[in-house]
Formats: sequence, structure tokens, C-alpha cells
Amino acid sequence: GMDPYIKRELKKIFPNEELVEIPFDHPIYHQKYDFNNGLPKIHEHDGNPPLGLGIMMEGRIVLFYSHESDLGDGWEDPEVHNDPEEVRTKALQMGANIVQYAFTQ
Repeated sequence: GMDPYIKRELKKIFPNEELVEIPFDHPIYHQKYDFNNGLPKIHEHDGNPPLGLGIMMEGRIVLFYSHESDLGDGWEDPEVHNDPEEVRTKALQMGANIVQYAFTQ
């Protein structure tokens, strides 16, 4: 439900840039861990597939926006969302990929 508000605020920060879908073959999905189908689905909201969106500048992601994935749910204590360990592991792995990409690009 926060998507329209986030996009509105991003427009204030990046008025001349657009969010674009990050293709599944982008290095952010293939750092230490491979996610051949893009973002993992961590928490179900409304049945839509997860999307990795970004703002690109000079061929590099300067902002990564995960939509319909909710990686943060998988990073919280297991008791909060009762996600299975496999789902939590995917969330942590994708988070590690994002951090590694940020520090190496």
C-alpha cells in the first residue's frame, strides 16, 4: 500500500529519473547467491510477483527498490512472521547480494 507514496517521494529526489525493472541477468541477482528469477517472494501481499526496480545512472544501480517481495520480513525474528527457514534464508541471501553489489560496484 505504500508504493504510490514511495514513488512520489523518489520523484522528489530523482526528478529526471525513472524506476526501471532490473533484468534477471543483472549482477545484483548473481553475487554470492544466484536468483535466476529475480527477487524471491518472501511475504505474500496480493498474489503479484516480486519486482526488483531501480534507478540507473551511468549503467549502475543507484537506488534499488524491492516491490511485492518484502525482504525485511525475512530479516526479522522468526516469531514475527512465522516464515519457514527456507524463506528466511532466501531473504538473507538476497540482502547479502544487495550489500555486496553496493560495495563492489
